[in-house]
Amino acid sequence: MTSTIMGYRRDNGTFGIRNHLLIMPTVICANQVSVRISQLVPDSVAIPHQHGCSQIGNDVTRTFDTLAGTGKNPNVGAVIVIGLGCEVIDPEALAAEIRKTGKPVEVLDIQSCGGSIKTIQEGAAIAKRLRAQLDALPQTPIPLEELIVGVKCGGSDATSGLASNPALGVAADKLIEAGGSIVIGETTEIIGAEHILAERCQTPETAEKLYHIVSRFEQEVERMGADMRGGNPSPGNIAGGLTTIEEKSLGCISKCGTAPIAGVIEYAEPLTGKGLYFMDSPGNDIECVSGMAASGAHIVCFTTGRGTPTGSAVIPVIKITANGRMYDKMSDNMDVNVSPMLEGTMSLEEAGQLIWDEIRDIAGGKLTKAEILGHQEFSINRIGPSL
Repeated sequence: MTSTIMGYRRDNGTFGIRNHLLIMPTVICANQVSVRISQLVPDSVAIPHQHGCSQIGNDVTRTFDTLAGTGKNPNVGAVIVIGLGCEVIDPEALAAEIRKTGKPVEVLDIQSCGGSIKTIQEGAAIAKRLRAQLDALPQTPIPLEELIVGVKCGGSDATSGLASNPALGVAADKLIEAGGSIVIGETTEIIGAEHILAERCQTPETAEKLYHIVSRFEQEVERMGADMRGGNPSPGNIAGGLTTIEEKSLGCISKCGTAPIAGVIEYAEPLTGKGLYFMDSPGNDIECVSGMAASGAHIVCFTTGRGTPTGSAVIPVIKITANGRMYDKMSDNMDVNVSPMLEGTMSLEEAGQLIWDEIRDIAGGKLTKAEILGHQEFSINRIGPSL
């Protein structure tokens, strides 16, 4: 088994398995301009979102950190920041933060440029120049131990906890054994099983932080006067055979394998250590995957029993299922089929090896189904109200 993959070495010592040119709006008002620039320049990607203004306090910080982290993701080779000129998120400050990686970052604002059309014209010219620079970058061998993989589940059914999640856990252990890193999220979907993860934490302080983020979420739900059971398990989860949040959580946590938990990080916080980490995040698919990308993940492995087509703007999302009927219906969206586990013709170890092989192939340049279909979803987890 090869211990290296081909990737793009960045100036700050990180590496990317993709070489994206990212067009980043700072605010919803700059979305259309950013998308239009991306449409005019092949092999560029825009990340429209609804944030960047009318926010306060920690909400502004979260939006800034998520945008900055996405720009810093090693799969991104260069960034164009598109602002309006009067938003809460400062385009120049955002660009300065991303430039700390050493990658080229350009800034335009629509008001200074003189409107949408002029900004699109200038942005497209810059994008073509940056894309040419990125296309000239050579690929170099990268140690597999530098790989960071997020593990996520969504649209779960009974097959998820029985087969695809445990199989992903085997692959997660293989990456950690190779010296790489795994990040698992979904605070909402470890409730009822948090004590199991806490027992795996390397230090009492890490376990305490894990309990803290679960308690923080439960207190927020209580403050709203809501019952989480109205949305989790979701109607789709229930139709797929899941009955309680505890049942769902026990299946959820199996996808991160058996390694000790080295640390707990906040949403979009940079992952700088090695081993297994837990990131505080919602179960919402796009918000969670976007947070993992902002934390520095190269890939997300996404198990699903009901089926979901979504991908990510800057990182490949590998879709894994153990639901054979769904795989047959949605084969255009699924990358790995481990349903033979439930037929008794594939062992857990064999299923984990199948996923591990796919991770290495995707890291080496193979495109996921979501990439082929152009799924570039992006969403920022929000904390507070709009002003």
